[in-house]
Amino acid sequence: MTIRLEEVTRKVGAETHIYPASMELKSGSLNVLLGQTLAGKTTLLRLLAGLDRPTTGKIFVDGVDVTGASVRKRNVAMVYQQFINYPSFTVFENIASPLRRAGVSADEIDRRVRSVARTLHIEGLLARLPAELSGGQQQRVALARALVKETGLLLLDEPLVNLDYKLREELRQELRAIFQRRDSIVVYATTEPAEALLLGGNIFVVDEGRILQSGRSIEVFHTPSSERVGTVFSDPPINLIDGRVTGRSAVLGNTISMNLPEHMIGLGEGEYRFGVRSNFLNINRQSERDVEIEGSVELAEISGSETFIHVAHHDIFWVAQEEGVHSFGLGETVRVYVDPNHVFAFDESGRLAACPPYDAQHGS
Repeated sequence: MTIRLEEVTRKVGAETHIYPASMELKSGSLNVLLGQTLAGKTTLLRLLAGLDRPTTGKIFVDGVDVTGASVRKRNVAMVYQQFINYPSFTVFENIASPLRRAGVSADEIDRRVRSVARTLHIEGLLARLPAELSGGQQQRVALARALVKETGLLLLDEPLVNLDYKLREELRQELRAIFQRRDSIVVYATTEPAEALLLGGNIFVVDEGRILQSGRSIEVFHTPSSERVGTVFSDPPINLIDGRVTGRSAVLGNTISMNLPEHMIGLGEGEYRFGVRSNFLNINRQSERDVEIEGSVELAEISGSETFIHVAHHDIFWVAQEEGVHSFGLGETVRVYVDPNHVFAFDESGRLAACPPYDAQHGS
């Protein structure tokens, strides 16, 4: 199965929700739509499902134009961030409902429902009603109902966003394994860069109704085509600072000087915007190449086993990400260090001008 969007747009009244967008999706592929809230991810999913019709452009399935075909005529299943289950149906009947509507035999329904229930570890809940389940269990039921249809196209719209951290981590790993075993096209929308990287596959970075960049997830992460892609595909957003290249050195802001690393040697003199992800800002010097930045602590956030330190340096604000739990006082003077080998450079139009080598971004 192949699905192709060809210069598809979507307008609602005077508002443009999707600017001309093209993509090609093939059976057995996992495709992640990554973008912030209101970026256009749900609209793209609805266009793929046939719930919305494009304003302009065409949609093809295996070369056949299905632009005007309704969702009822498409081989598609969709899971939403708000899990939806029939309250008066048992878990078994909730999962079986699309198969019963399709006229599948009772024996086949029983086999497929029990198989998908085992996959999602809810086989012991089949006789219960949704009200007797936790939120995580209810979302598993909603996922099972979509998976049991064995459709050619499976769409998931931030399906884990309303679950707690532990459940999200558990289900992400399970879903990745499930997707790898299926021959369908999977399209998964998320706002979380870490989730996109964990799932892997292909990625489409979406922002304000536009597909900014697409490709293999790991490659797009390490080689963002623009400052905006780097921001969307970083959590926290990539730290950015204006600077200027002169000869074989650069000044970031007005006070931070560094020798150009090897990947920036070819940059012409002039103005640039430099970026570094928070996990490459360290509170301890890592190498002789490190550039020191002194600032004051604006905020220290502890998230699980990591600490995010917000540092003000003159009128520039940085976020450093450190492993472990660290305590910092408000206004405390700190020094953070960055290796120039981990710094991106973007030109004045926001396009990528120089990118750290892949092994440097892995810290080697």
